[in-house]
Amino acid sequence: MLYSLHVKNLALINEQEVEFRNGLNIMSGETGAGKSVIIGSVNLALGAKADSGMIRTGAEYALIELTFGITNEAQLKSLKELDIPVDEDGTLILQRKIMEGRSVCKANGETVSARQLRDLSNILINIHGQNDNQELLHKKKHLEILDNYSGEELEKLKEKCADSYRKWKEVLKSLEETNLDERERERQKDLASFEFDEINEADPRPGEDEELETKYKRMVNSRKIAEAAGIAAEVTGAGESNDSAADAIGRAVRELSSVSSYDDKAEELLEQLSDIDNLLSDFRHAISSYIDELEFDPEDFQLTEDRLNIINHLKDKYGGSIEAVLEYRDEKERELNKLEDLGAYREKLLSDEKKLHEEILSVCRSISELRKKNADALSVLLKKALEDLNFIDVRFEIEVRPDEKKISTGGFDDVEFMISTNPGEKIRPLDQVASGGELSRIMLAIKTVVAEKDDIDTLIFDEIDAGISGQTAWKVSEKLGLLARGHQIICITHLPQIAAMADNHYEIAKGTQDENGQERTVTRIHRLSDDDRVSELARMLGGAQITDSTLENAREMMHQADAVKSAI
Repeated sequence: MLYSLHVKNLALINEQEVEFRNGLNIMSGETGAGKSVIIGSVNLALGAKADSGMIRTGAEYALIELTFGITNEAQLKSLKELDIPVDEDGTLILQRKIMEGRSVCKANGETVSARQLRDLSNILINIHGQNDNQELLHKKKHLEILDNYSGEELEKLKEKCADSYRKWKEVLKSLEETNLDERERERQKDLASFEFDEINEADPRPGEDEELETKYKRMVNSRKIAEAAGIAAEVTGAGESNDSAADAIGRAVRELSSVSSYDDKAEELLEQLSDIDNLLSDFRHAISSYIDELEFDPEDFQLTEDRLNIINHLKDKYGGSIEAVLEYRDEKERELNKLEDLGAYREKLLSDEKKLHEEILSVCRSISELRKKNADALSVLLKKALEDLNFIDVRFEIEVRPDEKKISTGGFDDVEFMISTNPGEKIRPLDQVASGGELSRIMLAIKTVVAEKDDIDTLIFDEIDAGISGQTAWKVSEKLGLLARGHQIICITHLPQIAAMADNHYEIAKGTQDENGQERTVTRIHRLSDDDRVSELARMLGGAQITDSTLENAREMMHQADAVKSAI
């Protein structure tokens, strides 16, 4: 459930914290008091698009925090799959800091993306906004509602369908590519043959380019290398000089040898010098061999340069490495085999397409049957829920119309809600019948039924009472009270009938306060006591002034609501 909402520097809110409780949490207030900002802040904390214009004038940032307590195992599992950290006691604090040009999102102190927050919203909370009723006029929403009700069994079938659909489409694309006339086929064949032959004749091998680069670099710089090596050989004694390092070290060895028997230290120094003499001797032999190797045949140089040019040309044309060039050659070989025997290749694709088409049709039929089964069950439940919401003589059906020509990743069904709200009227599509107030009640009926099957504890309704009044408002109030027995409900309302059913009632009000010597408008929210609730209900009942009669009506309304809650 949602424990608390903390908002700072957002729109007209300076800083406010609201602690929510179990049951039905009602929020009410005058028009323009800032009720929409409260719901908007929850949406922002759950990853909705942020605008720096929302930051309170004069502030550098806006901050929203939601604190949840999570005990549901399914929710905890889903959060773990999203790599969202949750405390051992199930506490999860979501924070979003909105600044100019950017925002920072955190979950229990760890940075997360806005995308992760949006994924979280589908796990933790269900928000019914003022525009959601209009979505009921679209058949796409009908399909979504039915599929959500159908649960995991349908979801697995849809995953299988999506996989089959992808494979089927890939084969169809390959088939489309084989629809070539003879001239185009020959053109593609000639090009593939030329590219394959060019690479195959060069026959590059992995690592060859690096070997050639090293060899070519040595050849190009051979004169400079030879001069430096010659000087090194001369001064170390590999040449004909009589004043070399080898001569000097030789004289030093002879001098120390003549006295080494007189002193151990002299003997030790002689050993070190002898090692140097031996190393220098090895070096002289090595550099002499190296100088001999530097002499190369001009023809060998030309062959190396030509081969390196060929390799670099292939790399520039077919990929940045020899491995990529060889992969391209193999691809052209496969293409040639396909083009040379296009008929057999196409026959195989046609066979695969037929098999995959039957496979996806079979999955779609299974999906359709499951939808029809659940549509019947959901229709019965929704009809009962609608009757509870003061639809006196309502007929409600969910039509599932399969169409094998409209295969998609989710099946081939067209789903539509059908309703008749008046006796004698034939059942018709929802968008041709329902008024605004009826849409509100239908959506509430759907939320009530679906809520019994999902794992979401908290539901938020932003003015679910649009377009209703009187006895119907009482019925909606009773339904919310029933729903609140098993869920945490947060509801913004203008209707006293709904507010009377509150387990916890909060008033949202606009006022002023002094900030640095300037009077500023602020939105405040606080939980009402029982006496304050009476006054707020009296205000909602209307009239220019709150009279004793209005207050008595408010008390009576609360008593009626208490009686209903006791009977639930």
